[in-house]
Amino acid sequence: MMGLLGFVVLIFGYSISAYGAVTQSSWEEISVINSKGPYIGIVVPNSFELNPFLQSPLFVPDPKFPFFDFSGRHFRIGKLEKKRVIVVMTGLSMLNAGLSTQLLLTLFDVEGVLHYGIAGNANPKLQIGDVTIPQYWAHTGLWNWQRFGNGPDDELAFEASGDYSRKFGYLEFSKYNNNTTHSTSVTNLLNNVWYQAEETFPVNGTPEVRQHAFWVPVDKTYFQLARKLKNVKLGSCVNTTCLPRRPVVVRVKKGVSANVFVDNRAYREFLNSKFDASPIDMESAAVALVCLQQKKPFIAIRSLSDLAGGGSSLSNEASVFASLASQNVVDVVLKFITLIP
Repeated sequence: MMGLLGFVVLIFGYSISAYGAVTQSSWEEISVINSKGPYIGIVVPNSFELNPFLQSPLFVPDPKFPFFDFSGRHFRIGKLEKKRVIVVMTGLSMLNAGLSTQLLLTLFDVEGVLHYGIAGNANPKLQIGDVTIPQYWAHTGLWNWQRFGNGPDDELAFEASGDYSRKFGYLEFSKYNNNTTHSTSVTNLLNNVWYQAEETFPVNGTPEVRQHAFWVPVDKTYFQLARKLKNVKLGSCVNTTCLPRRPVVVRVKKGVSANVFVDNRAYREFLNSKFDASPIDMESAAVALVCLQQKKPFIAIRSLSDLAGGGSSLSNEASVFASLASQNVVDVVLKFITLIP
C-alpha cells in the first residue's frame, strides 16, 4: 500500500508531509471514488455556466463522496442518467482550464472529457443562443512576433531549429491601419505576428521529445454522437426579449481559443476568414491539448452569447443573453451525456 502511494506521490513531485501535499487519507478517498468509476469528466469555466447543470434534477450527487477538494479545485461527483460524472469548474483562461483538466485526469479514473460553456461568435451565419460543436480546436494565442522590416518570405527567429514556423499563417497589422483620404499610407511598426503550434508531450511518447499540434480534433465517436443533438429544443427568450429565430445545435468545422476576450469586429472577421472559426473562447483549446497529450477522448460544446465586436443591434447583447446561452448549452450537454455508450 505504501509502495503504491509513494510511487503516485513521486509522480506528482510532492512529499506527503509537505504543505499542500496529497495526504494518505486523500489518496484513500480518491481510491474509493475511483472504485466506482470510470467517470465522464465535465470541465466548465465559470459558475454561471456551471449552476444550470447543478440545478438540473438529472444530476444526482454521490451520497458518500459528493465532492473532493484539491489544489483550489472543487470536484463534484455524482450521476447523470446512470452515467457517473465528475464536474470541475476551472476559472477563466487557458492556464486554469489546462491545470484543472490535468488534475482531473491525474487524480481520477476518467474515460472521456466533455467541456462546455458560452463563447463569442465569429460566424455571421450563426446567431446568439446557437450551440456549436466544433470538429477542431486551435490555440491562437501562441505567436512569433516578426521583426520590423521582415516579411512573409523572411525566416522567423528560431525557425531553422524547428521552434517556430510559418505554416499556419500570420496577421499583418498594416492591413488594419485606419487611413483616410487625407492621410498617406504608412508602414505599421507592429509588422506581423505568426501563429504557432503548441509543443506537446504525449503520455505514450518519449519523455521530453516534443511533438507539435495546432488543430486538435475532438473524438470521432463523440462528434458522430453530436449528430443526434440537432433536435434538442433550445430557449429563445429572456423574459420578454426574444431572438429572431429559435436557436439551433450545429456541428461546425473549427473553434479557437486564446487568453484574449475578443470584442473587436476586425479581429473577429480575421479569425473567421483565416481559420474558418465559429466559436471564440478562452479555454477549450487548453482542455483539448491536455486531452490530446493524455490520449483521452474529448469534445467541447459552446453556446454563442454575442457576435464578437458587434455588427448589428442584436449582435452584442451578451449581458442580456448570457443566461439564455448558458441554459441552452447545459440542455445540450445533458442530452449528450445520455447518448454516450
